[in-house]
Formats: sequence, C-alpha cells, structure tokens
Amino acid sequence: MTEDQLIKTLALQHVPKIGGTTAKKLIAHCGSAEAVFKEKKSNLLKIDGIGTLTIEGLHDKIHFEEAEKELTFIKANNIKYSYFLGEKYPERLKHCIDGPLILFEAGNINLKNKHIISIVGARKITTRGITFCEKLVEELAPYNPVIVSGFAYGTDITAHKAAIKNNLQTIGCLAHGLNQIYPKVHKKYMADVEKHGGFYTDFWSTDTFDRKNFLKRNRIIAGLSEATIVIESAEKGGSLVTADIANSYNRDVFAVPGRVTDSQSVGCNNLIKANQAHLLSTPLDVPYILGWELEDEVKPAVQKQLFVELEPDEKVVYNFLKDNNKELLDVIALNCNMPTYKLASVLLNMELKGVVRPLPGKLFEIV
Repeated sequence: MTEDQLIKTLALQHVPKIGGTTAKKLIAHCGSAEAVFKEKKSNLLKIDGIGTLTIEGLHDKIHFEEAEKELTFIKANNIKYSYFLGEKYPERLKHCIDGPLILFEAGNINLKNKHIISIVGARKITTRGITFCEKLVEELAPYNPVIVSGFAYGTDITAHKAAIKNNLQTIGCLAHGLNQIYPKVHKKYMADVEKHGGFYTDFWSTDTFDRKNFLKRNRIIAGLSEATIVIESAEKGGSLVTADIANSYNRDVFAVPGRVTDSQSVGCNNLIKANQAHLLSTPLDVPYILGWELEDEVKPAVQKQLFVELEPDEKVVYNFLKDNNKELLDVIALNCNMPTYKLASVLLNMELKGVVRPLPGKLFEIV
C-alpha cells in the first residue's frame, strides 16, 4: 500500500458515520478507498445499506487533514500497519466482517503457521486463576502457540507474563493508539512483549481514551484466535463479551469451571451451562479438542488390535464413523445423541484403544 493509498484509507476511516464494516462494503463496491471518494453520490446511495446520513460529510477536507497527521505519526514512530486485503493482515481476522480496516502494529509479530489462542478473564483474578493460567501456558508451550490477550490487569497480564516466561510469542491488543499505554503500571512489560511478539490496535494516536474502546478491542482478541479461553469471570464482564464475539465468529471457546459459590466463576459456569464453551478441566483439553499435534513429536507405532472390546457408547460412535468416514466432533455428538463433554471422553478412550484418531479442525476418523 502506497502512502497515498494509506491516506485515502485513513480518511475514509475518519468519516464519523462510516465504521469498518461499512467502509469494507464501500471499498468492495468501488474497488478502493480512493475510488469511494471519486464515486458519484447517486451511485453510492444505490449500495445496499448506504444512506444519505452514512456518507454525509464524506468529502469534508478535515478527513484528509487528520489522515495526513496520522501518517506523520506512523512514519515518525516506525509504526507497522496492515490493510484488511493485504498479505500481512492476520488470516483469521480477514474472515471477521467487523475486523479492522487497518491494523497498526508494534513489535515483532509473526503469525505464520502458528496456533493462536486468546486468554481472557477477570481483572481481579484469584490465586487459583493465576495458578491455572500459568499452568495452562506452561503445558501448551510444546505446541508453540501465540498467546493473545488485552494487556489489562489480572488475567491479561498473567497470560502475557506466562508466555514470556515460556519463551512463547504473545500479543497485546490495545484499546487505544500506540502513543500511550494503559494501564501505565504495565509500561514495564512493554519491552518484553515487543521482544516476544508485540501489540495490535486499530485506534489512532488522536483517539481519546474511552472505556467503550475495550469492547471494540475485544473483537480483535477473538478474531485473531482459533480459540478463546476464559479463565475466570463474574456474572458480567468484558471476557464474556469476548467469548460471545468468538462464538459469533464460529471459533472455539473454553471456560474453566469453578465452585458455584465463587463469584469469579459464575461467568465461566454459565458459559458451560449454556453450551457456549467447552469445559476446560486440564490444559491438554485444548490441543485435544482443537486437534493440535506436536511438530517434532515421535509417535510410537500403534498396532491396531484385531479384537477390541468397546463400551456401549464407544460402539455407537464407532458405527457412526464407520458409515460416515471422518466427521466433526459436534456432528458426531448430535448424531450419536451424546453431550459434547461426554463424547470427548468416549473419543479419548477410543483413541487410547487405537480405534479412532483425531484430525485437525475437531475431526475424527476410524484408524
């Protein structure tokens, strides 16, 4: 993307009534941000969902003036950026309709061929939550995942620190521009995060700090990842919003259960109860459900037994897979009339018996 193209795109982003989703719609119709500004108003109004109020002030010169100022900031601070149609733009985020038009970056982020998970949760994380989060990252380290979070208090910073401790890449998604940091007390962690990954944001340096920005930021956390893990949450909280967004993107969500009397477990328990999250009781549930495999693992040869005794539930699953070849976990659960949590245990036992094997994308097949 040339500087001129970037200015035009920033200018389009600056128009008050044109959000990321609408901007993408306009660009898809016209071909580029520059073409949007050149298109006749009458033609723009023919686009589905575009009304007079949407494009009001489209040609106001203030948008280009502010875009020029932001470009000056970007160049002066060596800010990296990626366009939603560009090669550098995160692949999973491309599939999110409300993903950022332009994503700003600081650090040394590399998402190529990586497992990416988001870890979110309560800002007032308990000692139990900290212990589980640290254990989770440590046990997932052999799979070399990228750990994404929001760089906020509690669960977020615990996840980032655990990733750094285990020499994993970590990404902090910010609710403000790259000219500031919140909370200020976390400034001491910035260098380590940038060394082991970096920061993403779609906010400008001129955007005022607003708590509503956190909710907008959460879509990036959910969109970057193949799965979102909620460590702890009260009955209401930002991490539940992130989980809801992840579900809307058809991504996996995991929640750590807790006692019904624990206030910081209510949100997680409700997610599990509403079948909106996998129950996460042990860190290795994550690679099992997601179908991860260790890159350099030398797996022992498993000789398939000629006569394997199967439990009644295992026979049901075996017969279904025999007739349908490989199939998704949720599809197996539906057709075998079995809850997902129970099916996961059944499949694990069958895998240990050498009868089935997991495939990437939560698929399973008979060996």
